[in-house]
Amino acid sequence: MSKHYKRVLTIAGSDPSGGAGIQADIKTISACRCYAMSAITAIVDENTFEVKGVHPVPASFVKGQIESVLNDIGADAVKIGMLHSSELILAVKETLSKYKIRNIVLDPVMVATAGNDLLKQEAVRILQDELIPLTRVITPNIPEAEVLSGQKISSKEDMFRVIKGLSCNGKVSVLLKAGHLSDNELTDIFYNAEVDEIIELSAQRITSRNTHGTGCTLSSALSSYLAHGLSLNDAVRKAKDYINQAILHGAHYEVGKGHGPVHHFFDFWE
Repeated sequence: MSKHYKRVLTIAGSDPSGGAGIQADIKTISACRCYAMSAITAIVDENTFEVKGVHPVPASFVKGQIESVLNDIGADAVKIGMLHSSELILAVKETLSKYKIRNIVLDPVMVATAGNDLLKQEAVRILQDELIPLTRVITPNIPEAEVLSGQKISSKEDMFRVIKGLSCNGKVSVLLKAGHLSDNELTDIFYNAEVDEIIELSAQRITSRNTHGTGCTLSSALSSYLAHGLSLNDAVRKAKDYINQAILHGAHYEVGKGHGPVHHFFDFWE
């Protein structure tokens, strides 16, 4: 009998330093025991401490990559990362709308760990109006949630206050990440829109400068666990545990002069 992989397509930018973007996604998807495929949206000139430039891939070519993969191999889940323009957001939305893929996870990448804007301002509204409603889960961090909600978030209470407002009137689930708060115990908040339930995901802050690509890694892990058929709550909990372990096991490695990567393969080698 033939065997089949659980398949995850990542649509994102390329990071030559290997810690974020497509490279982090493929490592994570593979570590979570899925078959990784990719459609590259931009070639980013960056390393562990700065972004020097972004070279966009034409929207029509990104669309072609997605169609080539899905028409041939298909996907059990799709993770969406860096989309740099309104034209590209609309192209991705139009393309994915043709395929019946339930598990679409959007990491609304707007700012790199090094502090550089990665999403053009005029594209934010298009992202909210056109692409987010197509997804099953979005995974904003606090700065991204502030942009999407138009509200300041300074505490866990603020996170509870804004999270349902990010859900497209209760149609899209939201994993709001607390990493930008200063608390020693960080509590991510997950709103499961499918059952109208909010759960808290608490963990002690891990002291590490190696946090490059944590958002890419978490959203890719979530996509992978959904591809395996886990429920939303179980997939979110496993993804949270995966990123915590990846940060913990990567904390003492030295890669680059800035924010190094997490250890995606902690379960396989040290």
